[in-house]
Amino acid sequence: MNKFRLLIAVRIFAFSIFVIQNSYAFQSQPSKIDRKAVVTRHNITITDRDLKGPGQVGNGEFAYGFDITGMQTFTQSGNTMSNWGWHKFPLPTSETPADFKGQEWNTQGRMVRYDIQNKEQEKLSDWMRGNPQRIHLGRLGLILKRKDGTMAVLNDLQNPVQKIDLWTGIATSTFELEGRKIKVTTVGHPTQDAIAIKIEADNLNDGLIGAFLEFPYASMAEFGNGADWNNPGKHTTEAVFSSGHTDFHRKLDDTEYDVRLQWKNGGTIKETKAHRYELQFAGKDQAEISLSFSKKPIKSDLPTFQQTNNESIKKWEKFWKSGGAIDLSESRDPRWKELERRIVLSQYVMAINEAGSLPPQESGLVNNGWYGKYHYEMIWWHGTHYALWDRWPLLDPGMKAYGDHLESSVARAKKQGYDGARWPKTIGDQARWEWPLEITALLIWQQPHPIFFAELDYRSHPNAKTLNKWKDVVLQSADFMASYAHYNKDQNRYILGYPLQVVSENADPRTTINPTFELSYWRTGLKIAQEWRKRLKMPVSTKYADVLAKLSPLPVKDGLYVSWENINDMWKNYTFEHPALIGAYGMLPGDGVDVPTMERTFKKVGETWKFSHTWGWDFPMLAMCAAKLGQGGKAIDYLLNYPGFRLEEHGLVDGGGPFPYFPGNGGLLYAIAMMTAGWDGAPAGNAPGFPKDGSWVVKWEGLKKAL
Repeated sequence: MNKFRLLIAVRIFAFSIFVIQNSYAFQSQPSKIDRKAVVTRHNITITDRDLKGPGQVGNGEFAYGFDITGMQTFTQSGNTMSNWGWHKFPLPTSETPADFKGQEWNTQGRMVRYDIQNKEQEKLSDWMRGNPQRIHLGRLGLILKRKDGTMAVLNDLQNPVQKIDLWTGIATSTFELEGRKIKVTTVGHPTQDAIAIKIEADNLNDGLIGAFLEFPYASMAEFGNGADWNNPGKHTTEAVFSSGHTDFHRKLDDTEYDVRLQWKNGGTIKETKAHRYELQFAGKDQAEISLSFSKKPIKSDLPTFQQTNNESIKKWEKFWKSGGAIDLSESRDPRWKELERRIVLSQYVMAINEAGSLPPQESGLVNNGWYGKYHYEMIWWHGTHYALWDRWPLLDPGMKAYGDHLESSVARAKKQGYDGARWPKTIGDQARWEWPLEITALLIWQQPHPIFFAELDYRSHPNAKTLNKWKDVVLQSADFMASYAHYNKDQNRYILGYPLQVVSENADPRTTINPTFELSYWRTGLKIAQEWRKRLKMPVSTKYADVLAKLSPLPVKDGLYVSWENINDMWKNYTFEHPALIGAYGMLPGDGVDVPTMERTFKKVGETWKFSHTWGWDFPMLAMCAAKLGQGGKAIDYLLNYPGFRLEEHGLVDGGGPFPYFPGNGGLLYAIAMMTAGWDGAPAGNAPGFPKDGSWVVKWEGLKKAL
């Protein structure tokens, strides 16, 4: 009898251990999620009159940023921007980009011309750097006057409250001016470059409240709002006034576009100074305004406020019900709500700013970072998350940038003596010239990106159409990578560089060779390209195979990976900027990585890196490595606990780089999807990248596994 009881006790104990060990997997299996509840518990409420970041409505192709009034009333940082709104200043010289000479650099014993600025062509170099640039299309704001007729200032607003309903994309702003209550409802159209606004107040037609629309010239500033308000003579605005609407034709040098302002419930409009138009309301208690921008003349009525409102509701509900979703509300870790807020708001701001026909720029459609140009090496951080969140259609239009620039990238490689296509770093819409600078000319980590994207697309759409769509881009990218690797006969190995600039952009490009991240990515890219050749019924490339077999190993010193092979005193002199060597295991699959060496390196980075001198995507990159190393707690810490990675009230990343810095949002979403749905070779069970102590309960659906 005692033996029987003992046997039962042992079995109960064993079963208890089994339950404890597997409770993490049991509690977090994919399940149906109340998506509306998840989204709306993070609806945005703003009471600060003068936040750094604007609120926004938009559709990925076009966005309208606004201040606490729901319009662009008191701030010129709330911009109206699009993917088609570009401008080029007149050339300051008779030379053109085709005449640019660049510089010749020693490249493994031969001289190669690169697009690097030179003193002989300073004016041309400066012009190529700053052109084209995006433009602020036009500022629509409220006219607010005190009872004595003087213009109100921001601090005159009383009890301001702005709410953005994430489920519908509708913003409502309420405030008081000298006791009068005013309400503004702002909404963006999901398919047109247009907004609609409803303004409600008692005695709206008393002359103290109105609206203005004004237009700036373009700005050559590297950062800013893409607007110059101080040179009215350099651009023209032609207005055609009609009953209930006014059409404007804008001309800035060679850039032309059209605008229509339409209103309901009566009103009168007049030009008050060059490029500024003021609308006086006739309705007693409410007015409705629609505003649209276009590359072509607008010949039909704009959608009404109610129509735009209804379309926004349908668009955002469809968005939130599509793709992936995560619910962390049953977690015991008190940080769950902040992490979930960051996840939800990142999806929202990325859909507004980064789901259009061009790869996004670092500041999206909020303002102009680096003249509004997109960076090929950053497309990964802006876009890969859409694949893992099963929203590929939001990414796919921007992927045409690879096909659009394939011919010029092949020409670039050929001029430098390489096969295949060498992708640029920084260009602008419709430009075939690269920003002339050492970094842009010598950076290489963007080269495997299109292969990575192609593989993500194929995993979501494994068919012949996908293979044919990416065939030329994949093969030309891989041909360049194989050609770029320099064979050292004496050492019987392939070397990356010199010259090259590393991810962190803090090396001496004339001498640097074999950066850790790039060596691993070269392996990943060429391996995937070989697999694509098989899928395409092509023979494997003997060149790819030879490079893969003889490519230099990831550099190790004193048992730790280092950022590049010939670095000196790394842990003393180079613990700042991107800790990219960590990205080889997490962001990348880990080709060429020795895991114990990476574990030691990851620990060293955590102990020594200057995290106040990093960028917004560095923290998701660190989180990915932590997750892959089985350190879920550190992964969460990197996503939540560092001042250098902060998401302000609207969800915009503030810290590390220009503000806002959308690669941080994209990186967060990729890292979370990876931590939740897993990665190739991930441990069995659910949410393998989260802590396994039961403090996190991760419910999810619709996510895809990372590479």
